[in-house]
Amino acid sequence: MTYRSQAWRRGLGGLRAHRDQHERGSGTVLALGVGLVLIAACAAVVLLGQALAASARAAAAADLSALAAADTERGLRLGSACATAQDVASLNGATLVGCEVEIPGSVVRVRVEVHTGALWGPAAGHARAGPPNDHGG
Repeated sequence: MTYRSQAWRRGLGGLRAHRDQHERGSGTVLALGVGLVLIAACAAVVLLGQALAASARAAAAADLSALAAADTERGLRLGSACATAQDVASLNGATLVGCEVEIPGSVVRVRVEVHTGALWGPAAGHARAGPPNDHGG
């Protein structure tokens, strides 16, 4: 190998080392970006889970409140239908925001909210209850 070819190879090696110098740390930046995306995705999944859990709690509280209120309205329990709905809602961690006797003596409709403390506000639940109809449903 001649002196000229050796110098030329050293020149390419120097050029390669110079180029690699500018790309140092790019893997770290990429890994940091991927890590931040994963953290954001996990946070979104946790928030979605909290919203679904609050919605289920609100629906259950509304169902139980409506059933208890309908029993009271039908005379199976003493007291006022809406007062019973309020008691049952509070026992289930919800706030009664609406109570309406649709058909006196049988059907009651209630609306409840479960306060979550989240940015999107409380979870709402709606339910209607009364005796079964004559058609079996």
